[in-house]
Amino acid sequence: MTEYIFETEFNNINYEASSANFKEFERCTFNECDFSECVFVAVTFIDCDFNDCNFNGAKINHTAFRTAFFNRCTIKEVNFAMCDKLIFEIHFKDCNLDFSKFYTLKLKETTFTNCSMVAIDFMSTDLTAVVFDQCDLYRSEFEKATANKCDFRTSYNYTIDPSKTKLKKAIFSLENLKGLLFTHDIIVQ
Repeated sequence: MTEYIFETEFNNINYEASSANFKEFERCTFNECDFSECVFVAVTFIDCDFNDCNFNGAKINHTAFRTAFFNRCTIKEVNFAMCDKLIFEIHFKDCNLDFSKFYTLKLKETTFTNCSMVAIDFMSTDLTAVVFDQCDLYRSEFEKATANKCDFRTSYNYTIDPSKTKLKKAIFSLENLKGLLFTHDIIVQ
């Protein structure tokens, strides 16, 4: 039986491995909570905000994020690829997402603002109209991704092979074009 929790604020909670399981949270706010030990099973977040939370290494395979906003969260080494894909919508601001995986997800119109995104797996991901605003994309992988209309203008340290990634109408800054030319062994000064 799933427990339904509505419009509740949670502060400074350290969740144990299964303490959030079989729960549906709607319009809830989580402040300074630690989910790093969680192995989520049948958990749904609808219109929820996460502020200053820790998800490092959390197992979120059986989780639904139906409009979730992450602010100043640490979300290292988290695999989003197995999340429930129905109405999947997430947004990140001032987060550390290093080494996380979004493999094959549909992230259309997702916003990443001022995030550290080192070695992120975006392989085969639909990034249509995604905004990467002031993000460090060092060693992130975009092979076979669809990044049409994606906005990379203010982001940096990316290397994207245009022959392996769909980039129709994607936006880049002139100063960071070298991230698209690396496969041609061209020096840009």
